[in-house]
Amino acid sequence: MYSRLGKTKKSLIVSASMLLALQTSFSTTALAGDTLPYTGDSSAGVSQPTQHGYTANDIIEWNPKTDKFAEMLRAKVPLQERNEAFTATQANPELSPETQMFNLAGDYGNSFMDSTAYTNKFGEYTFPYWQYTDYYSYWHGMATADVPKDLYNPSLPWYERWFEFGVLNIPNPAYTNAAHKNGVKSLAVIFFSSNDRGPQTYTQMLVKDKDGNFPVAEKLIEMADYYGFDGYFFNQEESSGVAVKDIPTYKEFLKVLRDSGVYVQWYDSVHNETGRTRYENEFTAVNSPFLRDPKYGDLAHSIFLNYLWNKNKMTNSKAHAESLGLDPLESVFAGVEAGGDRFNKHRNDLRNNLDDNGKPMNSIALLGADFTHHGLDEDLGGEDTMRRNNSDYQWMSFIRDRAWWTGPNLDPANTGRNAATNLSDVAAKGDNWDGVAAYIAERSVINGANFVSNFNMGRGLDYYVDGEVSNSDEWSNINIQDIPVSWQWWLETTGTPLQVDFDFGPDYNAGERFDYEKIGAYNGGNSLVVNGTLDAENFLRLYKTDLQVKDSSKFSVTYQKASQDDASVMSIGLLFKDSPEEVVKVAVPNSGKQTDGWVTADLDLSPYVGKEIAAFGLVFDNGDAAIEDYQMNIGQVKISDGSIEEPKAPTDLQITKALRDSNEMYISWDLKEYDEVKQYNIYNNGAYVGGIYDEVFYIKNLKGLTGEISLTAVSHDGQESEPAVVEYDLTKGVHSIKATQTDNGDMVISWENPEDVTGKTTVEISTEYDYAKAVNKTITVNNGKTEAKLVNMPINGDKYHLRIKIGNHDWVSYNGTFIDKSIEAYPAEKVTINGNAVTWELPESRDWHYLYVYENGVAKTFNTTYSQGRKPYIIRGRTHLNQLTFQTQSTDSILEFVIQDYSGNKASTIVRMSLDDLYGVINGLVEKEEISLEASEKLVDTLNTAKQHYDGGRLEQAVTHLEKLRVTVDQNLFKDVSVDTKNRLKASADYFVRVWSE
Repeated sequence: MYSRLGKTKKSLIVSASMLLALQTSFSTTALAGDTLPYTGDSSAGVSQPTQHGYTANDIIEWNPKTDKFAEMLRAKVPLQERNEAFTATQANPELSPETQMFNLAGDYGNSFMDSTAYTNKFGEYTFPYWQYTDYYSYWHGMATADVPKDLYNPSLPWYERWFEFGVLNIPNPAYTNAAHKNGVKSLAVIFFSSNDRGPQTYTQMLVKDKDGNFPVAEKLIEMADYYGFDGYFFNQEESSGVAVKDIPTYKEFLKVLRDSGVYVQWYDSVHNETGRTRYENEFTAVNSPFLRDPKYGDLAHSIFLNYLWNKNKMTNSKAHAESLGLDPLESVFAGVEAGGDRFNKHRNDLRNNLDDNGKPMNSIALLGADFTHHGLDEDLGGEDTMRRNNSDYQWMSFIRDRAWWTGPNLDPANTGRNAATNLSDVAAKGDNWDGVAAYIAERSVINGANFVSNFNMGRGLDYYVDGEVSNSDEWSNINIQDIPVSWQWWLETTGTPLQVDFDFGPDYNAGERFDYEKIGAYNGGNSLVVNGTLDAENFLRLYKTDLQVKDSSKFSVTYQKASQDDASVMSIGLLFKDSPEEVVKVAVPNSGKQTDGWVTADLDLSPYVGKEIAAFGLVFDNGDAAIEDYQMNIGQVKISDGSIEEPKAPTDLQITKALRDSNEMYISWDLKEYDEVKQYNIYNNGAYVGGIYDEVFYIKNLKGLTGEISLTAVSHDGQESEPAVVEYDLTKGVHSIKATQTDNGDMVISWENPEDVTGKTTVEISTEYDYAKAVNKTITVNNGKTEAKLVNMPINGDKYHLRIKIGNHDWVSYNGTFIDKSIEAYPAEKVTINGNAVTWELPESRDWHYLYVYENGVAKTFNTTYSQGRKPYIIRGRTHLNQLTFQTQSTDSILEFVIQDYSGNKASTIVRMSLDDLYGVINGLVEKEEISLEASEKLVDTLNTAKQHYDGGRLEQAVTHLEKLRVTVDQNLFKDVSVDTKNRLKASADYFVRVWSE
């Protein structure tokens, strides 16, 4: 037992054992999706923008100006329209193009606190199979915004994560941009689970305002619009289910979202009549009202069915959807537990979703298909748990990905399970899985008259520009991923098939399957390499398209032939819409000769004017004899009619933050419409440092303290504008900035000055993001000074941005957090008492950590999630949902709530107490010698006077004396009394002010 009682029943004392702190942690081994923090150069930058999760209260309070890093984490690429289906160029023309795919997976990984839009790490996952996907949603737990990073302990098991995940995680903006480029909708996830989200529950989301509106729904609509994503996947899986009385409200909530235009998918987990958590594994009258309800109309657009379905359930699901007037291929998604079953025996079989004619009855949803990358360590076994992010193992991820999406034969035109195929080198096998391409037809957004691809996967070991290494740092940035090739790999030959791979350069480990000279990329991180024995014509299909040929159209191919001169001929292979079975070849002149570097061939397409290219690829012809060790790298393919003008140089390029001490920088510029500009490229002293379609960018590692930032605009046919340039010289700015604060708020900012630079020093400080007290202050100090003092700064943990410059030289920035010495008491109105039953609501303060509850000084204990025992406090994110209501021993006991924040500050709130109880507390403090007899008499006299005024109907005077009691506690007479005891006495006075006023 944890006691605050003294010798008498109503005496309160502090016990040191109450102050035990938990060492919180993340998992290192349990879940494939857990991405541990990177170390060394790839660790998160000091000021690198990162994502976070949201509670229901966070959503209600959401404002883009106060949401941390909001302006740096927006997706700007508009959703592209997909081409009308053309089955003749599908790898399997018999597949229905109407069957849809919902892919619920991670993004680059599943980093709880360091989820970034781009970073310097090659081993991140950049999903390359958008052509088989219609909706991408993010199964990605993220800690809420103010969870301290020092709660991270990778050495403990997954159930030792003693911190709060948000019920909402929004898409990574880079992934949304990539999805939109490929015509794929990007959806956030709302997840309620008794274990995984602690005491967060759906009722906190369904609150209505005085006008009957849903503030959370309205904010969700705003967030989707601001951050640029398309909708929400709802996973309502609390073990207690949904109360029957709340079902209509939940439906009203869903309807608000759908009617606004955002896409909504519902998980098969709630019984429509009882509200119980129940998995139908089928579309029935039990779950269909969450899509189409007789009273409320259309709610969710679709449902993700649980995984234990069979042929009969699929047949019934289709029939039920049609009986409601719904298209099952748009509304019903048969769930596949990809991350659980992987390449092993599946709990279901997608062949059971085919009718007697082999046609799909419902669409398909995958959970955790990113196991191909994130599950590598589990599948390989052993003690190494970082292979999935290790550069030397990425070749395995590529092959596993290919086996999952195109099938174990690694050929989308030859899908189907194959027990004979050998995938053991990548911890996979082929006897249980057909490949997604066996059921989903590939889609395309490539249309018009212009298209360019460098085959860029969105990551690399180096970054190449025009065939030369521009930046030797490894990187990942799916923002600049090219439209992935439509087929990996569809190769037609009567002879020995050539091998096809992505070539990431000399430092890339391609595994034992491949043996080619590593060349690297033309532009980006990789090129396409074709090699092996060329003993017959090979046709490698690359892209499914709908491109118009104009009289000015040209096809450009940039290639490098590493192998010796031979009689081979490389041609482009065109499939026209009016004759898709015929491959029209246009030869690349002299393509059999070994090249000295990269060569570009421009091929005239005017003979085919008026035709539509439905697909294209490359043809490799050996000539009259077999060619051993043939190798051809393709760096770029481009179709252009010359109608697109070179973009103009970007305007208003600015450095918004130059963080010299951490070598980081933020920049901004004016954004042009996507029709004009496909992306912007950023260079630092000539080195490529990133690309994005946005108006802001974060540079993690500057290439020098002096130099220039160059920004170019890139058109949809790959033309790059003249650069906009901004110069900087941080050597003439201050460095080694430090900020220290005293408990009264006074702050001393110190720095070191550069040599031979003179001038007055200007210091600016301003609060940013979620702040309680706005600060915007500028001071100037004399030449040569190395510190400045700012008085009366906040002491509440607000974030601030500090800028310092000498004379007219460049500003140098520093990001910091004010000390936190303040805390607001837990509001008493959040507690409802009904006899022995006490119901509490979650605190709304941004940084609360623990909530202690004492009954007569004894700490109540609370169950934790994942069955980790009872704790003598409520812990943010980990107290079990069923503890939102607890029982007291008595109906007239003293009940006290003590809130503690991440900094250790505490505040007390009394929610039940009699005046006799308070006299008893004071007496107990005397007996424990915590306060002197003189101090107790002063308290009792003040309390007696307050009571007399109250009994006489003089409320104002009574309140005045209670407030005097609060002041008394801070006088010298109580100088040796503990802070906890002072807080408790003040809270007691507050209690009687509140109760008497009522």
